[in-house]
Amino acid sequence: MLDLFDKIEESTAFLKSKWDKTPKAGIILGTGLGSLVEKIDVQASIDYEEIPNFLKSTATSHRGRLVCGELNGLPIMAMQGRFHMYEGYSLKEITLPVRIMKAMGADLLVVSNACGGMNPYYKCGDIMMIEDHINLLGDNPLIGVNDDRLGPRFPDMCEPYCQKLVDRALEIARKENIVAHKGVFVAVAGPNLETRAEYRFLRTIGADVVGMSTVPEVVVAVHAGMRSVGFSVITDMCLPDALKPANVDEIIATANEAEPKLTKLVLGVLAQEK
Repeated sequence: MLDLFDKIEESTAFLKSKWDKTPKAGIILGTGLGSLVEKIDVQASIDYEEIPNFLKSTATSHRGRLVCGELNGLPIMAMQGRFHMYEGYSLKEITLPVRIMKAMGADLLVVSNACGGMNPYYKCGDIMMIEDHINLLGDNPLIGVNDDRLGPRFPDMCEPYCQKLVDRALEIARKENIVAHKGVFVAVAGPNLETRAEYRFLRTIGADVVGMSTVPEVVVAVHAGMRSVGFSVITDMCLPDALKPANVDEIIATANEAEPKLTKLVLGVLAQEK
């Protein structure tokens, strides 16, 4: 069996045979947010099943395709759909694409997700810039023997999300009249949503929103020496004393409605990376 480094090398060699550019950024598009791809000058589009060592995306609304090209003149790689722990995959498998983005040359990771809002000052359709996170997945993609070629044994997490990029995105939001916050994202394994008691607990420990992704990818990005910027779209409110059953169709619809706002923020952030 190939070890992690060899898998990265094999996958990277395959992608370089399909696309010979060096990406500045890697982008992971979450639930209902895949239409950012329409803004990309696509130079290569590859289904996940074709890429060695890639997983198959089984999540609702996730296209399962890697798109390579230019976004407003900036070379990027974009995952149209991500992988989750609740699909039965290990965190090392889930985060392999981030390793590959780094190996291809990207030094910035842009992540987006749909999430449940627990901060009562938020509302559905708002965007939250992730300034910090809490890992309650019960696992970590860095557990195991460390390969020093990929990163340090004990990566520092004092700034997992680049604060300069967070501030840049908030400045763009103000100029574009987009409601945006900055706050703390907590990751849980899923796939069930949380109980009232769990929402109270998560809010008590300092989380503003909750989701089932993002944290493993950012942990690996930090390990690999990449900067990260994260966008959460609040698709449902999770207030314990006013809790209603979640509707997946409504969640996806809310994410889709927020996509133009998210697109403006992502494009604005990346414009200053040229």
